[in-house]
Amino acid sequence: MTLVSALLLGSAGLVASAPAVARDTQHFLPIMPVMASTAASQRLGKDVAFFFGDKQPYERIEKRGWARVNPKTNATNKSDAEACRWVFLSALRELQEKAREYGANAVINIRSDYDKVPYSSSEKYECHAGNIVAGVALRGDLVILHPKN
Repeated sequence: MTLVSALLLGSAGLVASAPAVARDTQHFLPIMPVMASTAASQRLGKDVAFFFGDKQPYERIEKRGWARVNPKTNATNKSDAEACRWVFLSALRELQEKAREYGANAVINIRSDYDKVPYSSSEKYECHAGNIVAGVALRGDLVILHPKN
């Protein structure tokens, strides 16, 4: 074995044994631009209403259950903001599907719940983005909103 071969083999071993460091960048991003987007109107429709943080609807409420969703999306070749917007919409879509399963027409008290650490805001959601994956975790109460009499 030549000296060059030995050095190359040794350096390859060092690289292979070095711990991989995954990026996990925490973001708190605005809800309203996502909700006002064309993508939101196309993916979510209007049959289930969403209320974030402590915002409460004025109607009478009949609680049907609660749901927690934690979707991930491919973040490769996307900015963190773009990946986070996409996965936030995916999380809302999953909450919407849960609401429909429970016969609910709204999800209230929606809050971020990444790593089961609650973050409640009527203006922002929490997203974690890495080199390959971005994720959002949301939790909310599934309810039927009844008009006031």
